[in-house]
Amino acid sequence: MASWNEFAQAAPGLAQAGEGQIFQYGVGLAFLATVRSDGAPRLHPVCPVRSQARLYVLILPDSPKRQDLERDGRYALQAFPQAKPDSDEFYLTGTARRIDDLDTYAQVFGDAQHKASTDEVLFELEVGRAMHTRWEGFGTEEYHSVHESWMAEEG
Repeated sequence: MASWNEFAQAAPGLAQAGEGQIFQYGVGLAFLATVRSDGAPRLHPVCPVRSQARLYVLILPDSPKRQDLERDGRYALQAFPQAKPDSDEFYLTGTARRIDDLDTYAQVFGDAQHKASTDEVLFELEVGRAMHTRWEGFGTEEYHSVHESWMAEEG
């Protein structure tokens, strides 16, 4: 797994495209998929926060997604779509890690662009894979997707 900063250093264009997608409305907006205790997927809207060159989510303490991430940290994150028919797409997978450090929490909370609550639990989204999809030829017979992807080195 890699921090957002490590991912951005390894694949700067892809990370820039991802930030553009996630933060296209100012506030971070995405869908977070987690794994329920029975192994089924669960999907939630979230407001990612970029802070200290890392990517985080703040999650309410009684949220099922918090329980999912604490039990099984695997996640998938899909940026909200753009408001046009040939929208780009951005997707991440990796492992979420709970952060209990108060200084880090204060910094992330201060950097949040949404109305965060002080009782929310902080998770860093470590990146294992990233993919940006753009669409070319909209409205023609040549309409197709173009993918750029990156995967963290195993180590």
